[in-house]
Amino acid sequence: MKYSLYLFILLKFVLQYSLIDPSYDLQRDEYLHLDQAHHLAWGYISVPPFTSWISWIILQLGNGIFWVHFFPCFFGALTLLVVWKTIESLGGNRFALYLGALSVLLSAILRINTLFQPNSFDVFAWTTCYYLLIRFIQSQQSKWLIYLAVVWGFGFLNKYNIAFLILGLIPALLVSEQRKIFLQKQVYIAAGISLLIILPNLIWQFQHDFPVIYHMKLLTKIQLVHVDRLDFLKNQVLFFIGSFFVLLAACWALLVYPPFKKFQFLFWNLVFTLAIFLYFKAKDYYAVGLYPIYLAFGSVYIAHLLQDGWKKYLQLLALAIPCLMFVPLYSYVFPNKPATSMLAEKEVYQKLGFLRWEDGKEHHIPQDFADMLGWKELAQKLDSISSTLSPSNLDSTILLCDNYGQAGAINYYSKSKSLKAYSMNADYARWIPLDKTIKHVILVKEQDDDDPERSIEKAFFEQVYMAAVRKNHMAREAKISIYVLKNAKFDLNSRLQKEVNQALDMHIDE
Repeated sequence: MKYSLYLFILLKFVLQYSLIDPSYDLQRDEYLHLDQAHHLAWGYISVPPFTSWISWIILQLGNGIFWVHFFPCFFGALTLLVVWKTIESLGGNRFALYLGALSVLLSAILRINTLFQPNSFDVFAWTTCYYLLIRFIQSQQSKWLIYLAVVWGFGFLNKYNIAFLILGLIPALLVSEQRKIFLQKQVYIAAGISLLIILPNLIWQFQHDFPVIYHMKLLTKIQLVHVDRLDFLKNQVLFFIGSFFVLLAACWALLVYPPFKKFQFLFWNLVFTLAIFLYFKAKDYYAVGLYPIYLAFGSVYIAHLLQDGWKKYLQLLALAIPCLMFVPLYSYVFPNKPATSMLAEKEVYQKLGFLRWEDGKEHHIPQDFADMLGWKELAQKLDSISSTLSPSNLDSTILLCDNYGQAGAINYYSKSKSLKAYSMNADYARWIPLDKTIKHVILVKEQDDDDPERSIEKAFFEQVYMAAVRKNHMAREAKISIYVLKNAKFDLNSRLQKEVNQALDMHIDE
């Protein structure tokens, strides 16, 4: 059956690379993660360091779009592999393997794997942690706990979201017969290994006044405040709409199917973890990593129900459901057609709830898709502007952007080797090269900026002019203005140092 597995993995890669129309650029967050390859550290304001390590590998491979898309797809393929191995460990037959593979393949994981973000490895890490715990319970061999500790540790270094796995798992184990696991010293040895793995990041957090707390407060204030708990639950169904019957079968089987009795804690794990996510008003996709392991259990149980007589013919129907449900999703969930085509079908996207952005408002196209437009054009305009400046001026010029998306996109697409973009937003404030003398500024400003020169005013430069405007009404930032400010009349380095200090002053008003 290994050839069937290879076929599913090949299908995963082929399908994944067909889901993004060439008219799109990368997404805002991807640029930040790719730029982190140039500034390796044990932590960043918004994410732990693991993604930067993958970015460094991509950089060594040429930093091309192919490799940017490859690694999320690769982690998605590994998730499918782990589900396959889980089904095998549970005694599932060929039908169970196919059903589990299709359920993982044709789900929200496919959407997550289109973007180079920590989410793809996060789903893989959650799934693998559950698989390794299952293998420990089956064999009582301590090596599985050690593997689990390592995977969880790297999962933590990838995305702090995996802490919710532990928060949901501990009470689930305590209310089940598997509570005896806490009496085994191997559990605490494994916990110690996890701590050692994540310790460098914890030290980094301590040294930088725990920016993760600042980031979470900011996230709560700006984005999570718009999260609707009912929408969260509704989207859990939509994420696996084609295989939701497999998840339901898993929940039922964990309660009543004798071979799964020892794994009954997983039912309570689902209940407790979802309750915690709901309490904290988490984004709906934070919970996606929960489900792949349940698809394995559901597939094995359905295979058990459909193994005899006329019921065997229902196996084809079970395999067809994820495929049939995927057909309409393919048309609307992925950026596989130009934005103008989406605009023509705006009513459909609106009914599906895809036009509601993180600000809680309705917009013209889905937010992630709007965030993949206009970036390359912005970089081209900056290249055109920088080509008009003399080499001596470029050496003493800093390119400041309003946000990390602008800075990262310019750095990724720009052909200029002498001018890098920075921002007082996200990690870029830490990277501003204040060790060189700065006399000139190129400002990249958003459309909704009330005072385009509020950071550095016209009166303090000998020459100020608007050099270009990038307009794209479909982009998340529809209009971006570019200003050139020449020959500062004051100590620009000191002024920038002050602004950097303010940007890094991690205080959020309650």
